[in-house]
Amino acid sequence: MANTALADPDAGLTQAQLAARYGLRVAGERPPLAEYTRRLWHYRHFVAAYANAKLVASFSNARLGQLWQVLTPLTNAAVYYLIFGLVLEQKSIPNFIAYLCTGLFIFNFTQTSVQNGTRAISGNLGLIRALHFPRACLPLAITVTQFQQLLGSLVVLVAIVLVTGEPITLAWLVLVPAVLLQTVFNAGLTMVVARMGAKLADLKQVMPFLLRAWMYGSGVLYSVTLFEENLPGWATRLVEVNPILVYIELARVALLEDAPVLNSSLPRLWLVAAGWAIVMGIGGFLYFWRGEQEYGRG
Repeated sequence: MANTALADPDAGLTQAQLAARYGLRVAGERPPLAEYTRRLWHYRHFVAAYANAKLVASFSNARLGQLWQVLTPLTNAAVYYLIFGLVLEQKSIPNFIAYLCTGLFIFNFTQTSVQNGTRAISGNLGLIRALHFPRACLPLAITVTQFQQLLGSLVVLVAIVLVTGEPITLAWLVLVPAVLLQTVFNAGLTMVVARMGAKLADLKQVMPFLLRAWMYGSGVLYSVTLFEENLPGWATRLVEVNPILVYIELARVALLEDAPVLNSSLPRLWLVAAGWAIVMGIGGFLYFWRGEQEYGRG
C-alpha cells in the first residue's frame, strides 16, 4: 500500500482538489473582470479583422456593394423629406434637408448597431462553440462595423450640408467628440441587447418596433421644439435626456448654423452625452461580462 501511495501522489484526492492542484477550471467559466478585460484587449486585432470581414460580406451579394451603406440612409432621407418636408412643410426649420439627413445618419448609427447586436450571440453559435475567446468581441465587432459605415455616411452628410448652403466653421470639430461618445454608448447598448438576445429569441422581432418608436421620440424627422410646444414640462425634461436626441442635437449644432434645439445649454448637452456614454459603456460591459458563461449553451 505504501508503494502505491508513493507511485500515485494524486490518490485519494477529490475532483476539486485535483483541479486546484493542476490549475484546471470549469469549461466556459466566467473569468474575473480584470482578466477578462486583458483578454479582450489581447483580441483587439481579432475584433478589427472580424468587423472588416463582416462589412465586406454584408454587401458582397449586392451589385453596388458598399455604396448601399450610403444609399440606404439617403433613400430614407428622400422618402422622409417628401413626407415631412414637402407634404407637411416643416417651415420652422431653415435648412430642413440637412437637418433631416443629420438626424437620420446619426440615428441610423445606433439603430443598426442595436439591430445587429440582438443577433451577436445567437447568430454566431458555431463560432462560439468552436473557439475560445471573450464573447464581448462579437458585439464590439458589430459596433466597429457600424462605425466604419458611419464614416462613409458622414462624408455624404458633409457634402449635403455644404450643397444646402451651410458654411464651414470651427464648430464642425465638435462632431468628432460627439460621434466618439455615441460610439461608446452604442458599444455598451449593443452588449446589453446581445446578452438579452442570447436568451430571448423573439427580441429581434420586437426590436424594430422599439427602434421606430425611439426614432419618432428623438426629433429625427421634425423640429425638436415641438416637444416644448406639445408636452408638459416634466415630459419635456425627460425628452431632453434622451441619449439619441442629445447626440443628434450635438451633430446638428456642429454642422448647422440655425438648427432648432430643445436644450439651449450646450454644456448641459455635453454632460448628458458624456454621462450616457460612461453609464452605458461601463454598465453594458459589466452586464455582458456577468453572462459570459451562458453564451453558446442550451
